[in-house]
Order: sequence, then structure tokens, then C-alpha cells
Amino acid sequence: MPTLTADLNAMALYVTQYGLHTGTHLVDQDNGLLDIAALAYTIAETCDPPTAFFTDEAASLRLIENSPATMQVLHAISTVLDTDPCTTQNDDGIETPDYIEHVFNWTATPAIGHRKPPTRDEIADRLRTAAANAAHTAGVPTQRTASPATFAARFPRQRHAA
Repeated sequence: MPTLTADLNAMALYVTQYGLHTGTHLVDQDNGLLDIAALAYTIAETCDPPTAFFTDEAASLRLIENSPATMQVLHAISTVLDTDPCTTQNDDGIETPDYIEHVFNWTATPAIGHRKPPTRDEIADRLRTAAANAAHTAGVPTQRTASPATFAARFPRQRHAA
């Protein structure tokens, strides 16, 4: 059964092999690359990217926000970044950390004092750090629904919008 640690390691392997999309929408229309939030969702939920990821950013964000497994992955990544997440006011007027924006901005924008966003290897290394932290801080791994045993088999199939 997949765990937070396994999901983060699978993400690191995916990023190393394919890279990430950092443009509009959650999936690159030309090559099918996923952005970090879409990758977290498809691995945590063990599914292909939903159609909304290609065309509707608002619906995509709602899907991600309503996936506890995905938000757990994004929170784990956020904790190993050098900056704190920004906060967003919810409908009840409560400020909550915006892990989706925090993690996406980290992959897509240069850090202070840098000219370029992090490389594939830098992103993968940080994902592995998050995985190691998750493995060391969890007494018993949180298990989710069954999935194939290998990381590579868990990668979402890349496809173009229909």
C-alpha cells in the first residue's frame, strides 16, 4: 500500500525522468508534462490526470484541495522548503497556509538571489528529503488504497487533452 514516503519518492523519480510543467493549467498541452500539484494528485490518488487538469485551473485546484492524500504530500514538500507558505483566507475568514501555491511557486520561480528556478535534480533532491523526513517522523506509515508495487508503474500515463 502506498505511503507518503513512497508517494514522495515516486514523485522524485518522475521529476528526474520527465521534468515538470511550470506554465498555465496543470498539464502542458503540448507534451503532457504535469506540474508539481498535478503530479502529487495523480500519484497520491493513483490515477491519470483528470480532464480538468488540461483546461480548467479552478476545477483542478478544487480536486487537489479535496484530496487529503494530495494535500498531505504537498504539505510534506512545503515543510522542507526554505520559505514559509503564504496564507489564504477561507470562506470562514480563517487564514490557512496555501501549500499548493507555495510548492508550485518553488518549482516555477527563481529563489531570491538566483536567476533560474530549481533544476530537475534540485527538485528531486528536495522531494527525497521530504520523503526521508516523512519516513523518520511517522511511527506507522499512513496506508492508502493498493497500487502497483513499483514506482515506475505508479506514474500517471501522459496524454494530451481530447
